[in-house]
Amino acid sequence: MKTFEENWTAWLDGQLSGRELSEFEQSLPDKAAAEAEKANARKLGALLKSELGAPSLTNEEFFSHQLRERIMRESSGPSVEHEAKASTWWTIQRLLWTGTASLAVFLIFTVFVIRDKNPAEESQYLTQILNARVDPVVSPNATVSMFEVKQDRVTVLWTEGLQSLPADYAAK
Repeated sequence: MKTFEENWTAWLDGQLSGRELSEFEQSLPDKAAAEAEKANARKLGALLKSELGAPSLTNEEFFSHQLRERIMRESSGPSVEHEAKASTWWTIQRLLWTGTASLAVFLIFTVFVIRDKNPAEESQYLTQILNARVDPVVSPNATVSMFEVKQDRVTVLWTEGLQSLPADYAAK
């Protein structure tokens, strides 16, 4: 079943016929006012069609119109939109994605580098001093101090005033 608005529109357009037309006209409270409104709507429709209709272009005219529009756009120089896009190449969103991607790459490389090194094994640069003494004849002002930290497994040998290594220096 159609609503009143649908029947009204169909009646204005002349699409109601037969039983629907007679039922709708009987439901109108003032048929003379409705007929006047129908005539006014038809006049308005005709006026709009005649005044607001777009001129039809042939294929050649449409093609010429497109060319003229393109020439006018290109001859006027760069548009404001193009300049705005060029000046805002690094937008906030692009900066955010670039920073996130950079951090992700950094974390991936860090994980691979840390995973490859076993912190429990000794460094290849670790040496142990077996014998160290200072000859007072060769270096009279030389001093040797040893510092050892058990928890970090570090021993530091500090020498001051040593001019040359002793002959019995040995490292393993």
